[in-house]
Amino acid sequence: MLKADRTSRILAHIAQVGSADVHELAELLEVSSATVRRDLQELHDQGLLHRTRGGAVTGGVNLELPLRHRHGKRRAEKRRIALAADRLVPDGAVVGLTGGTTTSELARVLAERGGLTIVTNAVNIAADLIVRPDIKLVVVGGIARTTSYELVGPAADRMLSRYHLDLAFIGVDGLTAREGCTTYDEMEAQTDRAFMRSAARSVVLADSTKIGRVTFAEICPLSEVHDLVSDDEVTEAQERAIAESGVRVLRA
Repeated sequence: MLKADRTSRILAHIAQVGSADVHELAELLEVSSATVRRDLQELHDQGLLHRTRGGAVTGGVNLELPLRHRHGKRRAEKRRIALAADRLVPDGAVVGLTGGTTTSELARVLAERGGLTIVTNAVNIAADLIVRPDIKLVVVGGIARTTSYELVGPAADRMLSRYHLDLAFIGVDGLTAREGCTTYDEMEAQTDRAFMRSAARSVVLADSTKIGRVTFAEICPLSEVHDLVSDDEVTEAQERAIAESGVRVLRA
C-alpha cells in the first residue's frame, strides 16, 4: 500500500471512531507496527491528529482533512452524484464549481461533454480542465486555501459579482434543515455565497455523510438552495425535512 493511501485510511478511521492504537491500525492496514508509528508521527507533526502513548486520537472536533486525504473516500457515491448532477446541466451552459471532492468529480464528467463554460475557484479543477480545448475555463482568483485548493476572499467575490452563471454547484461540509449549509472556513463560506448570488440556480452536492452535520461557518439557509444531489443513503426523515425547506432532493 502506498504511503498516501495508508495515511488517508488512518485519518479516515480515526475521524470515524475517535481514536485507535498502533496494533489495531497495523492489522487494518496489513503493515508493521513500526510503519504505523512513523505514519502517526508524521500526521501528528502536520497537526492532523494527536499522537498518544500507543496510538492516536483525532486532532479536534469536525477536523477538516486536506483534500488530498479525502479523494478516495466514498468515490463510487460521489461519481454517481456527479453523473446525476450532470443531467441538470443544459448544453452550452455557464457552470460555476466550488472546490471539493464531489465537485471535482463533476468537473471530470462535464469535461467529457465539452461545449460548456466552467467558472471555478478550485485550482485542482482548473488544472484538470485547462487541457480541455472544448471547455471555456474561467478561474476566479483569491487567497489560496491549502486544505481545499480553493481561491477565496474579497477578490474572488468581486470577480464573481461580474459574471452570470446558469448553475452553481456548491460543495459543503455539513447540511441540515435547521442550520442550512455549512463549511469549515468563514472566508470560503463567503465565496460560496458569491457563487450562489451570481447563479440562476444553486445546486448543492453532498454525499450522505454530510447530511445532518453542522460545521463552523454558515454558507446559506436551505431556502437559498434549489436542489440537493446526494446518494441513496439519505434517510427518509432527512429527505422530508430538507424537502419541506423548499429544496428538491435528487438521490443518485
